[in-house]
Amino acid sequence: MRRFFVLLSISSTLLSAVFAAVDFPTCLANVRNGLFGTVGGRDNHGNPVDISNATAITYELCLTACGAGPEPFHWSVFSQQFSSWLLPWLALVSQLPFGSNDKLDNLDSVLLTIGSPALAAYSLALTVLNGRWIARRFARFTYPNVRRAIRIFNNLQQAPLRVVKDDALLASLVVLHQNDEWWIELDVWLNDTHSWSISAVTSIAWVVIAYVFTVVDSFTTDLGPSIQANGQAVGSLWLWLLPIIIGWLMISPKCDSVRLSSMIERANGIAYVATDDGNIILARHSGTEERAVELTIVEVDPLTRDEKCTAPIYNYARFLPWVMAVEEVCEAFHGASDHSYNHLSVDPAIDWVMIDRNQQPHERNRVGNRRQLEEYCRPLRAREIRSRWGPNVFSRMAIASSLAMALQWGTAGSAIVVAWFTPTIGLGCRSASYIVYAVLSTIVWILLVSSSILTHYATMEPLNHWEQPVKDWIIRAARLTSIFLRRLGKTIATLNSIWIFISCMFQLSNSYDRCYCNGDVFWLQGRAYNVIQLVADDLAGMKGAWLGGVFLAAGVVVIYVGFVWVRRFVQ
Repeated sequence: MRRFFVLLSISSTLLSAVFAAVDFPTCLANVRNGLFGTVGGRDNHGNPVDISNATAITYELCLTACGAGPEPFHWSVFSQQFSSWLLPWLALVSQLPFGSNDKLDNLDSVLLTIGSPALAAYSLALTVLNGRWIARRFARFTYPNVRRAIRIFNNLQQAPLRVVKDDALLASLVVLHQNDEWWIELDVWLNDTHSWSISAVTSIAWVVIAYVFTVVDSFTTDLGPSIQANGQAVGSLWLWLLPIIIGWLMISPKCDSVRLSSMIERANGIAYVATDDGNIILARHSGTEERAVELTIVEVDPLTRDEKCTAPIYNYARFLPWVMAVEEVCEAFHGASDHSYNHLSVDPAIDWVMIDRNQQPHERNRVGNRRQLEEYCRPLRAREIRSRWGPNVFSRMAIASSLAMALQWGTAGSAIVVAWFTPTIGLGCRSASYIVYAVLSTIVWILLVSSSILTHYATMEPLNHWEQPVKDWIIRAARLTSIFLRRLGKTIATLNSIWIFISCMFQLSNSYDRCYCNGDVFWLQGRAYNVIQLVADDLAGMKGAWLGGVFLAAGVVVIYVGFVWVRRFVQ
């Protein structure tokens, strides 16, 4: 019985909302007839006019004459706007790269992407910049397998990478000719993927065609009766998803955790390592479980949880650890290249076998014991003290941040412009909801990038013995702060993704079409007024703003996709 009364109460509330719906054209006609007095008439710029000529009314008169409720819900208008402006984007979300075995982790990555397009764009831009950086970083080295190393470690950006130098594991992998097969096989396996599927191309084409057609249709049809439910702003707001999907398809990220682990395990099964007496044995027979290149996908520390997730959006969390791992490999190739260039064998007792300069060193010059291999992988010239952050990381972070902000605020700004210049001109419920979305997206990006920096600081050991150890309480504070920022950022991202979906539904279903929202009350305050009937000048100015919004959103999308294409293919 109690449940019955609750349902009855809810039903009566919904029915009262339906019957309290506002018919603004009828309301304006009653106002013009003088049913509510002769004060409160306005033109569409907020100037007082005779009530019989009014096309707009003050907010106070709107409440008195029309009520505080929204316009009635029209299924035909909603279904058309929803299927044209929002549904294609929701369908395109399925083309985002995932990779985790845990469905909840995949859901988290979707909510994080929708809740913070800035973070998604930042991770993608970092991935592209890293590919360019590693190619230039290794360009001067001439030792065998260096080109394969570039491709392999570039493809492992989506993996929680760990490089082990102990017991000459890394030196053996770089120098020993027996390990050439390791580099060849892993390079082939990692590049044996094809991401441009028919499904992906069809989804992208559908979204692009739907967006173009609906934009053209919005400029060529009469929008008077459904002007506030028009999805022009909604379409521009979601346009960021297009370059993110296209960018990841260009890169083809290797993010399937099971497949990645299988590839590394198979490759490590044929890896060789040198012993103290100079014998070369399979690494799996060396008595240790460690390998030169490992993946630490299993989560053992909550501090590095995001780093373990292989979805590409978490590349922001793997950026600094990945750079440090690549630097270890870079140093090994640097030392081996220096010694090879000077015709020095791994074992000093073995004479250098003269071959053509363009050929690989002879196999005899690439064998030795464990100590000799470790010494061979040290550069001949003393190197500067390595930074705990890695080379050029902050310049890449700055470039990626600029691109992320441009894409986020370019698309959101387009939506804001469209809503702002749709009469009544000013900051209303629609434009404010888009600003909230973009601001929260930016906050999430700041929180999670800050968390990744603190995580790296808390986990990175000092590189020099003479460096003063960091006090334990500072490390603990960094750990706790990092975990707090990460959880806070992901919570805000989840709420933001729910918020923008609800906001778009309100936009398309006329829920925002009420006196308060149409009058831009919290922006105009006491000067608030509601435009009810559009005139020719309004349509011209409004469509000009819409056109500017479309060009703004399309422009930042083209710039971002162009950046990814140039950096990805012109290396």
